[in-house]
Amino acid sequence: MSKTFKIIVPGKPMGKQRPKATIRGKHAGVYTPKETTSYENLVVAMYRQKYADSKPFEGMVKGTIIAYYQIPKSVSKKKKKMMLDGDIRPMTKPDLDNIEKIIYDALNGIAYTDDSHIIAQRCAKFYSETPRVEVIITEL
Repeated sequence: MSKTFKIIVPGKPMGKQRPKATIRGKHAGVYTPKETTSYENLVVAMYRQKYADSKPFEGMVKGTIIAYYQIPKSVSKKKKKMMLDGDIRPMTKPDLDNIEKIIYDALNGIAYTDDSHIIAQRCAKFYSETPRVEVIITEL
């Protein structure tokens, strides 16, 4: 029987940002943007809140990420219904691969021993009145 971790990350979906480079005097450095670090910390907090005593999966893992975007306030009732029904889907930033990256990197070593163990995944975007990201990690 496979074991599953399921969490909801509240708020607007966010993608992994590229590292930023900086030069201070004669020294160059690279750092992770603050927004990325904050969001990764939120993902970890949501996981630990629900699965504080769980050990990371050590075997093969399947990941499912569903990103729910806020419906713009300016849309008509007809278009809003189409968005809620999934007939119109978000074609906006962040890209799916960046959403996957920020979630999987945040949970690396926490929900699973290494993200190289993710051998299957599904990721999708939808509209909702409650923006969030739903994450399901299943040990295969």
